Amino acid sequence: MVVDQNAALGLIDELRVAVPEEVRAAKRINAEGERIIEKAQEEAERIVARAQEQAAFLIDERGLTQAADAQSREIIGEAHRDADAIRSGADEYAVSVLVGLEGDVTKTLQSIEKGIALLDDRRASLAESAPAAEQEEDDAWEDEAAEPPQPSR
Repeated sequence: MVVDQNAALGLIDELRVAVPEEVRAAKRINAEGERIIEKAQEEAERIVARAQEQAAFLIDERGLTQAADAQSREIIGEAHRDADAIRSGADEYAVSVLVGLEGDVTKTLQSIEKGIALLDDRRASLAESAPAAEQEEDDAWEDEAAEPPQPSR
């Protein structure tokens, strides 16, 4: 069984280059998604803190406990809605990027599988042709053995 060494090495080199890049891209996308989620959480915390500060100010300055309480609940509710919207957007972005990456990785895997199938077909073809060549050599030896020897002059 003979495999074209140059073709096999070429496929291996292509795989060696393509797969690490896909892995690096996946890590970058994952880190970006985490960064976006952390940023959204920090923004939500800032909004909530600002709402609490505004509520405390209203209570201290105006003495309007009920109005301040209602307004603080509204601000906190708005902050939570904003944070949820930011998280949802970050999640949607991360999912869309990961879906794209999944497609790229699937294409790479299909290329790898095609390369393996090509090499398997090539090996099978070589294995089939090798016995036929050996049979031809055996037949040639048998023909030579069957011929009477020629007298030497």
